[in-house]
Parts: sequence; C-alpha cells; structure tokens
Amino acid sequence: MNKIETFNLTKKFGDFIANDNINITINEGEITAIVGENGAGKTTLMNMLYGMLEPTSGEIRINGKTVNFKSPADAIANGIGMVHQHFKLAPSLTVFENIMLGIEIKKKIKLGNKSFNSIIVDEKKEKEIVQKIIDEYKFDLDPNAKVKNISIGAKQRVEILKMLYRDVDILIFDEPTSVLTPQEVEEILDSFRKLKKQGKTIIMITHKLQEVMDVSDKVIVMKQGKIIGEKRTSETTPEELARMMVGRDIFININKDRINAERSNVIYELKNISTESSSGQKCVDNISFKIYEGEIFGIAGVEGNGQSELVKVISGLMEATEGDIYLGGENITNKWPKEIRKSRIGIIPEDRYAQGLCIEMKISENIIAGHHDKYVKMRIFMDFDAIEEQTDKLIRKYDIRVSDRHGKASQLSGGNAQKLIIAREFESNPRFIIASQPTRGVDIGSIEFIHKKFLELKRQNTAILLVSSELSEIMNLSDRIAVMYKGKIVDIVDASEATSEQLGLLMAGIKKREKILL
Repeated sequence: MNKIETFNLTKKFGDFIANDNINITINEGEITAIVGENGAGKTTLMNMLYGMLEPTSGEIRINGKTVNFKSPADAIANGIGMVHQHFKLAPSLTVFENIMLGIEIKKKIKLGNKSFNSIIVDEKKEKEIVQKIIDEYKFDLDPNAKVKNISIGAKQRVEILKMLYRDVDILIFDEPTSVLTPQEVEEILDSFRKLKKQGKTIIMITHKLQEVMDVSDKVIVMKQGKIIGEKRTSETTPEELARMMVGRDIFININKDRINAERSNVIYELKNISTESSSGQKCVDNISFKIYEGEIFGIAGVEGNGQSELVKVISGLMEATEGDIYLGGENITNKWPKEIRKSRIGIIPEDRYAQGLCIEMKISENIIAGHHDKYVKMRIFMDFDAIEEQTDKLIRKYDIRVSDRHGKASQLSGGNAQKLIIAREFESNPRFIIASQPTRGVDIGSIEFIHKKFLELKRQNTAILLVSSELSEIMNLSDRIAVMYKGKIVDIVDASEATSEQLGLLMAGIKKREKILL
C-alpha cells in the first residue's frame, strides 16, 4: 500500500498559519494534483510530507501508521521521495554517478575467508544497476553521459530514478514541467502514467491546469492555507478549478489585437549582438531582430540557451562583445542601466528578488526604485507626499495586496511582488519594455492580470520584448516569436501560424524552415 493521510495537519510560522487543519487522503496508485494561488500553502504541505518541515500539530499517516519525520531521510525510509523544481544534480558527474550519489557501492576486498568494503567505488557494478533501472522504467538515458550535457527533460528523469532507486513508492513533484519543451512535457507526463501503472503514487504541485486535466486522477484545491475543494479530475474543468482557486471566473486564453503587418516604425533593433560568459565562452551568438511600435516580440527557448545573458546585455548588466543596439534609431549599445532607464526603457527582470526588488526596503521605496530622481525637490529633498500618493495609486490600480502598505517588500507574496515591479515599470511611461519571465511562479489569477496589463500597454503602441520559458504565454501574447537554442536564434515565426509542436522542435534545435521573419 502507498496511501498517505493527514489529520488536522497545521503549520505555523509565528502567528502566521501556513497550513490550517489539513485533512487529505492521497490514494495508492493515483496521480493527485494540488493546485492553488501563490501563498496557498501547497509547498509547505509538501515539505511536511517530505520531512523538510515539522508540523506544529496534527498527524501524517502512511498506510495507517502515524509517522514523525525529522528529515527527508526519514521520509525516504518510509517510501516518500520528492523531485524539486530546481534539480539537485551535480552537472560534472555522469547520470549513473548522480543516481548513486551518497549510496555508492564499494569494491570488496578479500582477506583470507573475510570480505571487506574498500574505499574504491565499484563503477562497473553501479553502471549495471543503473542501466537495469533505466531499462525497467523505459527511460531514454545514457548512464555514462555527463549531466551537464543532457537535456532538461533527461535531467528530470535522472531525478526520478534517484528516488526510484532509493525504493520510494510515493513521489512528490514540485512544478515538474516548468522548464521543459512541449515534447519533454509530454514525455514526463507519459512517465507519470507509466509509474502509475507500476503501482507508484504521485503527487504533483502545478499551476498548469491543462496538465492537471491530462494526467491526474484527483485534484485538491488549496486557498489561504486550507483545503477548499477536492474533485475527481474526470468530473471537473480547468475553468471550474480556476474559479475555485481565485474565487471568480478566469479567462485562461486571451484575445490580442494584431499589429499591422505593414507597420514600419521600428522602435528597437539588435544587429549582430554577441557576448561571452566570464569563462570566455560565447553565450549570445550573432543575434539580430527588429521590434515594431505596438508589437510584442516573444523569445522562446529552454532555459540555459542564452536568453538570460541576452536580457542582461540589453538591460546594461553585461557588455556586448560584438554588434549594436538601437532604440528609435539611437545607438544605445553597452549603456549603463541608469542611462537605459532614462531612455524610457522599462525592465522586468528574470529574478524579482535578486534584480527587481530590495525586500528589506519599504514597499513605497521599491515603487520608485530606479525612478527616484523624479521625486527629488529642490535638488536635495525627497517629496514624500508624492511618493505616498504614487504608492497608494499603484496599489489600487494594480491590485497589489498588502497587509501593511507602510511595511517592507518582504511581506509580499510572489505574485504581489511581481505586480509591484510591473506597476513600477509600466507607470514609468516606457517606449519599450524588456520583460523576462514575467509570470514565473505566479498563480493563475495574477497571470491573467499581468497579461491584460501587457495588452493595455501594447494598445498604447509600446513595444515589448517578452522572454519566457512558458510556451503558452509566448504564443498567447506575442505577434512574432524568436526561438533561441545554444545562444543563437534558430528561427523567427509569425505567432498566428506557429504551433506548439513546431516551436518545441525549434527549442530542441531542430529547424526545418529557411526563411526568418526579421
């Protein structure tokens, strides 16, 4: 049996209740999806099931037996494994070395009639064992391949095999498809189906409701630390689940206005841009494109193919080693971030906490960050009345939910932190917006809100560069889509003609077209 039950499971952090009397049953041999808005308590619940957090009160039972986990090792010993959103792999090691890491098989040494374990790893035996488990689960993996050289989808399968080799029967996945190509998504969902057939129990946290519908047997909906609903997947719809999560109707697919294909007003242009990493390796290779007034130009690709470095170059955080960048015909190559902002370029960075906010500063201070010179009067005094007025205005306009408007940015959930950054950048009267991963880790209600704001800006003729690993987001919002692979643009396609299958192949570096839409 692989059944999990919780009884009045509660977790408090000080006075804050993250999980409030959670009562759930995860059935043996089923795939259970857990969905909810940011801050709903999903990850806290999973961390308790995996031994990373201890409950404040309540019980966890495995096959009817109460368990008290002090660490993930205790959870694994009781048959529970967890595959995290950010992989815990050693890139320089091989597939088999990663799977066996921490539980290596040592060569035997015989002395007379006695046998002892040596300090030398028996690599031949380890490879045989790993190949056997690869064959058993029909995963397409080479045990001798270095992890740094395999695809994201293959890394996901290595993480799964790590857990399966440790003889777990219950697998927890946190956002398992967040950085995969469409083809890899289907492969991983197919892996879930195979594991289910072999009697494994799977729990998946995800924001992607179509994947919930495609692969799960049951859906549990969380809101504000509580279970607010539970449905058999066959008896619900994505729209109903979204309504349960957010408390209102959500428009999952949006309608965008197309730009005039003949429009010739180029706002932003890259010509043969290249740059190198700190190790001297070319990570952005001869990239060229134009973005027109009122156009959303999407860049798709599996993470790690140069998108992050490209964004750093065009936002002034890295230098271009070759090529030129133009804004409205003016060369702005290698300008400092402050100069770029003064050129009326808004920047929504990839990592909202590392690059977009200072969480120890007040919400109002973050609202004006990068634009604070506009709030200086008499050259030396800050206009605090104007700052407070702007803060109140943007909190209302962008529905930024705060417990204390005078508090620090650290109080904000991920979705509301992202809304703050978007409010600040959109309200700066930009000619051009650079948006990198604008809805990463954001719940479905906030995604809908953010997408609508992008389209409002587009209707005001602002040009937008949208970089996202979410293919549905790229296809929903973009007018044209460039696909990056190994630092290069492999193709630029019209979004109205693009399919997820076509883009998925391009994201894997497989190009069939010759004409590029510049």
